[in-house]
Amino acid sequence: MEFSSNVNGGVTVISLDGDLDEKSAAATRAYLDEKIRDHCKRMILDFKKVTFMDSTGIGVLLGRYKKLTENGTELCVTNLNAQTDKVFRISGLYQIIKAVQL
Repeated sequence: MEFSSNVNGGVTVISLDGDLDEKSAAATRAYLDEKIRDHCKRMILDFKKVTFMDSTGIGVLLGRYKKLTENGTELCVTNLNAQTDKVFRISGLYQIIKAVQL
């Protein structure tokens, strides 16, 4: 998994590139936790280049969601493909994490 980020007006957009699974979970957690410490108002995860996500990825997102909401920060996602969208729908993540358009 590779990461890049852009901050604009209190909104941090983080682009994820690769699979969000057991192999990339630790690196993804560490990167997102580092960005959480920047105290943005809203964090948007761009899934445009995420090719696969499994239940470990769900756990990563839920853990970061909890940390962010404790700080009053909103977590959103954008650009989900068919596979990641299906994971979000089946798992109920859309009820917790909002999808937005950039």
